[in-house]
Amino acid sequence: MGFFLAGSTLTGAAAGALVGELGRLVWRSGPASHARIGALAVALAAGLALDLGRRLPTWRRQVNEDWLREYRGWVYGVAFGGQLGVGVGTIVTTSLVYVTLLAAFLTGGAGTGAVIVGLFGAARGATLLAGARVQRPDDLPRLHRTIDAWRPRIRAWTLAAQTVLAVALIAGLGA
Repeated sequence: MGFFLAGSTLTGAAAGALVGELGRLVWRSGPASHARIGALAVALAAGLALDLGRRLPTWRRQVNEDWLREYRGWVYGVAFGGQLGVGVGTIVTTSLVYVTLLAAFLTGGAGTGAVIVGLFGAARGATLLAGARVQRPDDLPRLHRTIDAWRPRIRAWTLAAQTVLAVALIAGLGA
């Protein structure tokens, strides 16, 4: 668990630093901060439309299950967590993955980008805690039923938060 969380957090931070540094190179003589905020608001709104409509652009890739038998637990934990922490290393299920990377880019700084995507990676890594109480094989179907029961509420909360953030950013541009 610890290696998984470390992998997701650290690779998220590394990806954020890279994207933020690329943003710094672009924004050095680029648009003012209100243009960046506007770009983020548009990305949130477009992502919301995608999340409510058709499937997101992604690739159908998951971590190789053979790694469980071939590598030590810490190697698997760091590698699997790392792929999730970057956000786009596996199947993308929400536009907020792309928006997070864009936010890091728009900051125009490696440090800020590392914090943004590092926190994102930590949050993705912490989802493993949901299975912490699974001790026996019959616990797993129960966990899956609980996750499935919560899925519509979490989706609604996420879409609502994304809407509020987009509206707040747009309103802030007008002020």
